Amino acid sequence: MSINDISETTLGALRHAGAYLTDLATPTVRLGVTGFARAGKTIFITALVRNLVTGGRLPFFGPAAEGRIVRAYLEPQPDDDIPRFAYEEHLARLAATPPEWPDSTRRISQLRVTIEYTPTGLIRSYLGINRLHVDIVDYPGEWLVDLGLMSRLFEAWSRDILKSAEAPARAAHAAPFRTFLDDLPGDATPEQIAMAGAALYTAYLASARTDPVMAATGDPSLGPGRFLMPGDLEGSPLLTFFPYLPDDAPSDRQRALAALLAHRFEAYKAKVVRPFFRDHFARLDRQIVLVDALTAIDAGGTALADLETTLASVLQVFRPGAASLLSLVMPRRIDRILFAATKADHLHSANHDRLAEILGAVTRRAQDRAALAGAEVKAMALAALRATREAEVTSHGQQLACIVGTPLAGEHVGDTRFDGTRSAAIFPGDLPRASDLLGHPDGARTTDLRIVRFQPPYVPDAASGAGTAWPHIRLDRALDFLIGDRLA
Repeated sequence: MSINDISETTLGALRHAGAYLTDLATPTVRLGVTGFARAGKTIFITALVRNLVTGGRLPFFGPAAEGRIVRAYLEPQPDDDIPRFAYEEHLARLAATPPEWPDSTRRISQLRVTIEYTPTGLIRSYLGINRLHVDIVDYPGEWLVDLGLMSRLFEAWSRDILKSAEAPARAAHAAPFRTFLDDLPGDATPEQIAMAGAALYTAYLASARTDPVMAATGDPSLGPGRFLMPGDLEGSPLLTFFPYLPDDAPSDRQRALAALLAHRFEAYKAKVVRPFFRDHFARLDRQIVLVDALTAIDAGGTALADLETTLASVLQVFRPGAASLLSLVMPRRIDRILFAATKADHLHSANHDRLAEILGAVTRRAQDRAALAGAEVKAMALAALRATREAEVTSHGQQLACIVGTPLAGEHVGDTRFDGTRSAAIFPGDLPRASDLLGHPDGARTTDLRIVRFQPPYVPDAASGAGTAWPHIRLDRALDFLIGDRLA
């Protein structure tokens, strides 16, 4: 263990002790929300907050079903150095004509919701504890995967990245970068090579992320995460490196380049990854990871195997364990992790349990690979804001369980293309059993799904945050698992 690791652990313990004393007055639960591209992080948070503050329809959220929620409201967030989650802006997008989905997460943000409730426990009632702060911390899934870099060395990381770039699905995306590696500029300095190579490597990552399957599976080999979300780091040496393995008998020039790139890799870990872990991730109590499992399922066994690898990598970076008296001297630990397969409204309800079953099976196998212990892990299917309704349609004398919504412009089913103005009834197909899908020997596509993206529903008074309850699927069950026990 390094001096830095010791100091970070000590700092975390002191910070947690201070948080514990503050929590004696008004307890706080820090909820991390993350996920991979197009998983729906922004709409999940917006819908969660909106349903809490307006008293939405949450029949399976225990404290609400029991009538113990007095009210919920927004308060100033505790961390002044973190951007505020743009809740009101996202509501306005949903209230537009036509309504629009909010933009995806590109950076970390935070929002505090305070819940006043009637406690059931004697101790909380005696102490007058009847409020809970829920601090929602939203961050890109790529940043979570980056935490796995803390235990990696540059050479091993380079070997894995370069090997993955040879895979058929990545080869075309990686071709310009691979060509560059095969013929490094002969008259350039290591710094010039580092800049040129980093630009081509970033272009490879961006190109690969345009593949919806690779984006949905959150493949850790398509990182580091800040390369595509640089923010204030754009153009800095922290993002000016790339995977590189010199020849078996390297020249002085190759050794100098490898040393420079390894230095930048270690600097990225020290200046970007560790601060995120120390200042944000290590302070979380609960975590939800949103997954676009449908895209991976539709692509077949290989994509699901990639998703499983990603989830195993994700689980390895958690520091699980139930809270105990030791929490006074040890940093906070995440004791509940929820993996949620989003876009359940893209399927008929007859398939919702099977979607949860598939993600649960993938998660369990990932847990075994990560040797996870100490935290309660659950998988479910949900839709934070339901964009479809269900209908029975007769086609060629057969009853089909369909979903009805307004497909986004450019979406299509077979030869039928949609213009974004008319609703349509679509038969999405049926999911196979998890055992059939995960056990497919060649990883080929084994489903015949019709996955279509839909416009958000029209929600009256969306901008004002009042009025009609938002339709959802299992958002209440997710809330109950994540914070229900903290409102007892």
